[in-house]
Amino acid sequence: MPDVTRDTLVSTLEEIALLLELKGENPFKTRAYRKGAEIVQNFDGDIVSRAAKDDLKDIKGIGDALQQKLHELASTGTLEYHQNLRAEFPSTLFELFEVQGLGPKKIKALYDQLGISSVAELKDACQGEEIAKLAGFGAKTVDKILAAIANREKFADRFRLGDVAPLAEVLLERLRDHPKVSRSAIAGSYRRSKETLHDLDFLVATNEGAELTKFFATFPEVHEVIVHGDTKASIRLENGLQCDLRAVSNHHFPFALQYFTGSKEHNVELRSLALKKGLSLNEYDFTGDGEMPEVNEEADIYKALGLEWVAPELRENRGEIEAAREGTLPKLVELSHLCGTFHNHTTASDGQNTLQEMAEAAQDHGLQYLGIADHSKSSVQANGLSEERLTEQLDTIATLNESFDGFALIAGSEVDILKDGSLDFEDELLSKLDYCVASVHNVFNLPEKEMTARLIRAMENEYVTMLGHVTGRLLLRRDPYALNMEKIIDCAAETRTVIELNCSPRRLDMDWRWWHRARDKGVLTSINPDAHATEQLQYLAFGARLARKGWLRPEDVVNCLPLAKVQEWLALPKSKR
Repeated sequence: MPDVTRDTLVSTLEEIALLLELKGENPFKTRAYRKGAEIVQNFDGDIVSRAAKDDLKDIKGIGDALQQKLHELASTGTLEYHQNLRAEFPSTLFELFEVQGLGPKKIKALYDQLGISSVAELKDACQGEEIAKLAGFGAKTVDKILAAIANREKFADRFRLGDVAPLAEVLLERLRDHPKVSRSAIAGSYRRSKETLHDLDFLVATNEGAELTKFFATFPEVHEVIVHGDTKASIRLENGLQCDLRAVSNHHFPFALQYFTGSKEHNVELRSLALKKGLSLNEYDFTGDGEMPEVNEEADIYKALGLEWVAPELRENRGEIEAAREGTLPKLVELSHLCGTFHNHTTASDGQNTLQEMAEAAQDHGLQYLGIADHSKSSVQANGLSEERLTEQLDTIATLNESFDGFALIAGSEVDILKDGSLDFEDELLSKLDYCVASVHNVFNLPEKEMTARLIRAMENEYVTMLGHVTGRLLLRRDPYALNMEKIIDCAAETRTVIELNCSPRRLDMDWRWWHRARDKGVLTSINPDAHATEQLQYLAFGARLARKGWLRPEDVVNCLPLAKVQEWLALPKSKR
């Protein structure tokens, strides 16, 4: 059977939809492929095996034509229809979809009218006046395109943690299962839970290094072998991500794991401590004239230096060495501590699943509660709810809650913060909600002072429970808007407003570098997936990792409270929380 994954099916269908849009095909046809991609993405069973067996007939939303195409793709590894569509366009055309703000309609206009089929051609054309004269563009659009291209170039060799994680774990599991491997891990920025990565660093303990590097270099995902030796191999995957493997002895493994986890700054401090004790620390061992400490695990290295073991997420030389010496490292939050979550969407706005489906998925994840926060009316692009539709949803949630045992939906709304800091709904309606997430969804270009005042005014509202995706950043796509974070954190502390940790891999917002300060000010967070489909509840795992990186403990995270306690907390006046 060809090496076809769920992602292969989804990406192929999505690309077909884009190609059909570029061709100006019937929008219903385009929509069918896009909807098919969503169904495949969200299907609970082994959709690839079923497609290969041509067993998709009972899956709602996948018609005969789509069934045939999925069967061909899953059983052969390619789809002739897709390949024929691709052949109608230059291979570089898909680069344009990576430019923030360019959708199929604009790309079609650029291609049809100016023959632009690559980012390089687009950048050159932006220097002249041709693009600005196109209908629907203009000088401001050209400026935005140039800024987006600059952003793309800046982040060209970076990858989001959430995008890399599924593949990273598959590769690690493959190494772990090799009979000649006794220990294995992913080190580097991935282990430290950095929000974006340059590469992946794999580490194995083995007596057969050459066999393992050869095994690694022949993975089916390999696009290019950069280096291949007896103890190290470097490969580049089809998506451009570089992966390095180091094979070491079992004795050297703890040292290599500590060293290659980093950060560089953290390791410099450890080496300095070692020297003060008459030891030299490197990636393979302790050396020196005296008796060498016994090291079997990574924690033994820290113990030998008079330190508590430091969780990988904290190793950024931001006070963790001092805390480890003094025994004051925090007991960090873990994914298992989360009892529920807020800020999730349904088909009522721009989500892909119904209230019932989201509730069932939350219970499957072992959650005691799920907050529903569909968009408010100003988010027209997201099918935001009017006052009447939100009121109807509240009634539906109340009815559904009568059928649950030990679980509850919590009724909220993601309410737009308007340009002046007022909210999209009046207080009378907000008072009927269990909670409110207030978020900025437009006018991102205000000066820092105005944007800060905008969010502060929202936080001062009694009915705003939490700020959503506070800086508006989209990792590797859009920088945060101008904001005075010190003032935002101070206001959150004063008004008892929660700042969410939006753990959508595209956001991971608020930035982990601010959480230690917020925690020390008494600001609570809620780890929220901003889920628009059932499978996105899995984003909570990234939230827990980033919360740990921000030094957060269970008591700093409101959704570590069990159902009864969180209901009591929500019932309190904001000033008493």
